[in-house]
Order: sequence, then C-alpha cells, then structure tokens
Amino acid sequence: MKKDFLSIYDTSFSELNQLLDLAAKMKKSPQEYFEALKAKVLVMIFDKPSTRTIVSFEAGMAQLGGQAVLLPKSSTKNREPVKDIARTVSRYADGIMIRTFSHKLVEEYASYATVPVINGLTDYAHPCQALGDIMTIKEKFGTLKGLTLAYVGDGFNVAHSLMLACVTVGINVVMVTPEGYDPSSSSVLHAQERAKESGATLILRQEIDEAIKGVDIVYTDSWINMGQEDEEEERMEAFEGFQVNQDLIDYIGSNPFIMHCLPAHRGMEITDEVIESEKSIVFDQAENRLHAQKAIMYTLMKD
Repeated sequence: MKKDFLSIYDTSFSELNQLLDLAAKMKKSPQEYFEALKAKVLVMIFDKPSTRTIVSFEAGMAQLGGQAVLLPKSSTKNREPVKDIARTVSRYADGIMIRTFSHKLVEEYASYATVPVINGLTDYAHPCQALGDIMTIKEKFGTLKGLTLAYVGDGFNVAHSLMLACVTVGINVVMVTPEGYDPSSSSVLHAQERAKESGATLILRQEIDEAIKGVDIVYTDSWINMGQEDEEEERMEAFEGFQVNQDLIDYIGSNPFIMHCLPAHRGMEITDEVIESEKSIVFDQAENRLHAQKAIMYTLMKD
C-alpha cells in the first residue's frame, strides 16, 4: 500500500525518528545509497517559485540513482482535472512532489495518484522543511527531548509544521506571533495532542515576554510570504517589535542557536548581524533539506 508525506500530523513519532536516523546515515555515508532508487522517476510540480526545494529534490534523486522531471505550472494550471493529471503521471513515475498554495490540492493529488505524493510546501504545511530542521537541531545538541525552541514571527505554514514536529519529538515550543497572525487552530490542536503524548510544553504568546528567556533555539521566517505581497504595509506594522536582532538575543540571555528556513529578508524579520553570527545554523538547515528529503523519497519510493 502506497504512503504519502503530506504533513507532520500524518507521521508518527516512530516514523519521524526512522526518517531522522535514515537521513543522518545518508548524510554520513552517501555512497551506500548511490543506486538506491536506480531508474526511479520523481515528477515535480511547482506552482510556487523555489530555490532550495527544486535543487534539493533534483540533486537528491540524482544522488540516489534516479531522475527528477520538472512539470512546470504552465503544464498543469487549468489544462485538465487534477484527477487526470495524477493518474496519468502515476503511469510514468514512481513518485510526485508538489509545491503549491492550497493544501487541499496536494490532498487531491494524493487521493488519485497511485504513487507516493510528497508535500514540497503548501500554505498550510511545510513538512520537508520541518524534518530538515529537526535533523539540524539533533546534530547540534545530540538530543531533542527537553530542548526549548522559540518561534518568533508569522504563524504560517513553516510554523505549523515546525511546531508539530518539535513537540512530537519532545522539544518544548514557545510560539510568539502578533495578534491576528497566530498559527491555525487546527495546527495548535494537533500540536497539543502530540505534546501530551511526548511530555513537551507548548506556550502561545502574542508579545515577546519572559517565556522566551533562556531558550536553546530561536527560529523565524519571512513576514511576507508568496501571495501576500499586497499585505506588506499592514504586515510591517503588525510585526513591528518581532524582529530577531541582537537586542532580542541579549534579552533571551542564553546565546541561542539561530534558525531561518530561507529565503530571508535581511533587515526585516532578521538582521544581517544575527543571521551571519557564529550561532546561526541557517545554512546547515538548508543543507539538511537534501538529506531529509532523500530519506523521505527512499522510504516512500523504494521497492
């Protein structure tokens, strides 16, 4: 029976840990997997621009001995029903990766495709990013359970997946988002369920306060995501005071590691000084997208 990777909520604690262990092994000994997906094909559907997603998936398939085929937006947008595309592509390929706006669209592809479907990003979730992030945290600390991560910024797709992945593996989370930009109620409920199982804590705040003092990691994301450009003025006003800068790091007081999923708007949600500091692990995150996704593709697409 085929399995998809659409959200962290669909992935159990044991499955997450299996993916993390495999990703670490693939990173350490890539030569062991050079032909793991030999002659396999991944079709990539992009409705949103990309740097890390397209390069990491294509490179990952090449490193596993397979091939990635890019199906551009112009080939799918309004040309034919999703159910026709999904079933046709399933006859040609061994997996489908989609980067788009609507999460329901990815779910629709998964419901009709007969091969695994991977969510490369939707407006609701970014599970591949979250897996790479957790991998990076484990590399730096050697453990996960009991750490505390503060997310400062917009409670959007990355925040949803990160929050859920963290509490699933036992990382405490403090979500600091401006009023009106909180994470979705469904993602919070899912995270609360997982936190009860793991023993992690989940704290929600609408202003920076004592809850973020002493955290191990500070994470932020863009204040203006793709498709939100017309909201720039109101978002800049709403997010005033939520920038990850040296003053915030000094307030936290624990010299935390700094994370950002990229692309970063330097001088907006994060300063150049902080993202270039010695505690920044931003580009380790970016690299680990490759290894995490290789683990996902291998797990879903191998014979």
